[in-house]
Amino acid sequence: MVYMENFIKKLKILLNKEDLNASKFSEIIGVQRSSVSHILSGRNKPSLDFILKIHKSTIDVDLEWLLSDDAEQDLNSTTLSKTKQNPKKDLKIDFIKNDNIDRIVIFFSDGSFRTYNN
Repeated sequence: MVYMENFIKKLKILLNKEDLNASKFSEIIGVQRSSVSHILSGRNKPSLDFILKIHKSTIDVDLEWLLSDDAEQDLNSTTLSKTKQNPKKDLKIDFIKNDNIDRIVIFFSDGSFRTYNN
């Protein structure tokens, strides 16, 4: 399967670029070492959870590059040029000084929300 081969190649490129072995990489993203080894050997396919753990880790990788089917796409031009954007860090709150607020909705990271009505 071409996609799987490309994912493995890109994962190996990422490990080399970050100067990590499978053991250290698994520790950083929070999975068992065997999970990384099985994916690198082609025995297992990466789960969505595995991919999301890479994305949420401290390793700066562009998911678009990692998941694309383009094996020739260069790591340097995509991954390192795009900084990992965390919308929470970029969030700037302007306080509203208006007593006409009717409802406030707060969304939580687990997908739930809470509504406050006036």
